[in-house]
Amino acid sequence: MVEELSVVFLNNICYHGGTMKKPTFEFYTRPNGHNEFVEFYKSLPQKDREKLLATINMIQEHGLLTAQRMEWVKKLNSDIFEIRSKVSSNIQRALYFHAVDNRYIITHGFTKKSQKTPINEIKKAQLIKKEFEGEQKNGNN
Repeated sequence: MVEELSVVFLNNICYHGGTMKKPTFEFYTRPNGHNEFVEFYKSLPQKDREKLLATINMIQEHGLLTAQRMEWVKKLNSDIFEIRSKVSSNIQRALYFHAVDNRYIITHGFTKKSQKTPINEIKKAQLIKKEFEGEQKNGNN
C-alpha cells in the first residue's frame, strides 16, 4: 500500500506541475503496516527533518538531472538510488526506486555513519521494492 501524502508534515511533498514531468516521491507502507521512511523522519531532530524535506522538495521542483548535478541524489545500483541530506555532521539518506513514469517510491531512511552506503541498507530497499512490486501485480496500491 502506498502512503497517501495526507500526513500534515508531508503535505509539502507533491507534484509540481509544468510541461516536463518532474519526479513525484511517495512513501510506501509495507504489508506489516510500517512506513519506514515516515518512522525514520519522525525520529530525526527538527533541523534534520527540515533539511531532508527541503531536499526532497528541491528534487521534485528542479528534476532529477539537476538533482544529480547538485549531488542531491546518487545511483547506488541498477534499481536503488539515494537522496542525500546533511546538517553539520549529521548525514541523512533516504533510499528510493523508480516505480513508473514520474513516480518514485521512498523505501526508508537512515543516518549515514560511514563513507560507503551500507550494503544491508541497499538490500533492505531492494526487499521493500520487491514487496511493492508484488502488491502492484496483485492490484493493491
